[in-house]
Amino acid sequence: MSQQAQASDFPLEQIQQALERFRIDGWLLYDFRGSNELARRVLRIPPEQITSRRWFYWIPRQGEPVKLVHRIEPGVLDHLPGSRVEYLRWQELQQGLKELVSQAGQVAMEYSPFGSIPYVSRVDAGTVELVKSLGPEVVSSGDLVQVFEATWSPEQWQLHLQATQGTTAAFEVAWEFIRRKLRAGERPWELEVQRVITDHLRQCGLVWEHPPIVAVGPHSADPHYMPAEETNVPIEPQQVVLIDLWAKVDSPQGVYSDLTCMAYTGTAVPEEVTRVWAVVVQAREAAVAQVEQAFAHQGTLYGWQVDDAAREVIAKAGYAEAFLHRTGHSIGREVHGNGANMDNLETHDSRRVLPGSCFSVEPGIYLPGRFGLRSEVNVFVDSAGQVHVTGRRQQEMELLG
Repeated sequence: MSQQAQASDFPLEQIQQALERFRIDGWLLYDFRGSNELARRVLRIPPEQITSRRWFYWIPRQGEPVKLVHRIEPGVLDHLPGSRVEYLRWQELQQGLKELVSQAGQVAMEYSPFGSIPYVSRVDAGTVELVKSLGPEVVSSGDLVQVFEATWSPEQWQLHLQATQGTTAAFEVAWEFIRRKLRAGERPWELEVQRVITDHLRQCGLVWEHPPIVAVGPHSADPHYMPAEETNVPIEPQQVVLIDLWAKVDSPQGVYSDLTCMAYTGTAVPEEVTRVWAVVVQAREAAVAQVEQAFAHQGTLYGWQVDDAAREVIAKAGYAEAFLHRTGHSIGREVHGNGANMDNLETHDSRRVLPGSCFSVEPGIYLPGRFGLRSEVNVFVDSAGQVHVTGRRQQEMELLG
């Protein structure tokens, strides 16, 4: 396939079906100098293609799309279906926009009211004000973006399963390396274990954005700790070990597997660690159950509801202030994808959890200066609404003593 998709390949019918489903009159996609990556990806504009002038692409719920482009760059949207309107002066741009949207009641844009979901907020406030001044109500395109940016093809689901084989096996490789070193009276270092993991992932044909987290003892209480030369420490007996790793098949359609597992470098896990771990496992299962129940009853599920299910368990156990992050994030071609997050902490994510999408469920409890515990699996909802959990639903911490 060429860098630019042909007009016949563009999923116009699917987009208009989604507009009908969400009862939105049209989708106004806009970009200025690469400011709206989501719009560019939906419209299949290659990242390397440079555009220097504002362009708009109007997709009505019914009828033919319209391109509004500057005369200096008239062909920027030629790979897309629809008629073309050119502007030169700013007055012509505003008049062209008015003709596009003034009859629409609701117009979707990459916008989030009050900035509540910053992952979708790609259109500047001034442009939103301009469109509003022309008559329509501007609504968020968050769910529309998900349909075309965050839902997987059958091929991608299989690529995820392939990646999961490699990521799941990486834990066993890491645990055995640590266990063997400790039995020999040696002390493996965090960075050493990280290299063992990346070597394994590479042998599996996987790639990743950043190397995995290997956090021992107090380092595990920092959710985003990353071992480095200046922080690297040896793994001692009687310590908690947290490994968080992510990778995907080295393919243009590859999507991530992102998992976290826990171990203890002793022959028995201390009572306090066991007690906290049980809460984390219960919270993970509560979140998964929330997803399963919603789709079993063909209901509408929002990202914030999944977060609430896990957070309620942890709060009831008295650790509300120790759960420092959202319950999960969208997973796609990036490890943090552009779909709904399982979040009612950092944001109130009111986007729907759509069939075809994948996300992590990873509750954690972090006790500064002592230890942190997290369990992470991936949840994929297929096109029929069946819920699949990938990765190990760890019940007991791995013993490395």
